[in-house]
Amino acid sequence: MTVLLTGGSGPVGTAIADHLSDRYELVNLDIRSHPHPDVRTVEADATDYDAIRPHFEDVDDVVHLTRVRFPEEEKAGGQTAGWSKELAANLESTANVFRAASEAGVDRFVFGSSNHVVGMYEYLNKPEIYYPDFGLTVDHTVPVRPDSMYGVWKVYGEAIGRMCAAAGGPRFYGLRICNVTGPDRETPVDYAERLVEEGADPDSAEFEHSVRRKQAMWHSRRDLAHLVDCCLRDESVTADVFYGVSDNPTRWFDIEHARDVLGYDPQDDASDWPVLDG
Repeated sequence: MTVLLTGGSGPVGTAIADHLSDRYELVNLDIRSHPHPDVRTVEADATDYDAIRPHFEDVDDVVHLTRVRFPEEEKAGGQTAGWSKELAANLESTANVFRAASEAGVDRFVFGSSNHVVGMYEYLNKPEIYYPDFGLTVDHTVPVRPDSMYGVWKVYGEAIGRMCAAAGGPRFYGLRICNVTGPDRETPVDYAERLVEEGADPDSAEFEHSVRRKQAMWHSRRDLAHLVDCCLRDESVTADVFYGVSDNPTRWFDIEHARDVLGYDPQDDASDWPVLDG
């Protein structure tokens, strides 16, 4: 089975390659080469439809991860409305990739969505939401509540995916990914150590809140790859969304839907890497 990764050279794409390259033929459509030796890269800019369209032929499934990074002041969580060239590029590339996948007749489209599609649930309840027994569960049925223009873009992508699937296009899987990092500093302990190296005070409330958020939001690289694999093996979904998070005790995102529908069985739990007491 041939799987086309768009923008697959980042943390999510490399996690997929590290864990699934022996199971699928992975092709990376990106403006930079993929670091994994078994992943072939074709260089193209997803904002150029004519340049990317030929690379969707003879592809079984697509995992769409391409993005243009937003400026710091417009990053996820900004709660600020506004237009930018980065937003325009992300909207255009997303539409192009969905169009190419639909025209080429691919079977499944896995969209790298984001927890920021529903980020206002966190924003309105932090920092209490980071602590045990807060009592909020955000699942696939809640109304979308983006916390930024980044989140708005991901809502747009999910909407296009549902539209294409309803029109006979690829099966659509929107993965609302939480927190995936590179292999060098993956765990909550790694994250806490980096904060201290960057000057954070480990005795401050800000440090505690940040670490607890990481412990709730963490999605290990192997659990992320496993969730993608579940999508690529699925034959039941027409269009649906799932949360990309490991089985962390303080997570507020639901994974039971992914368990029931896809057979998602995460192996990792942030509490196995304790940083704080209690």
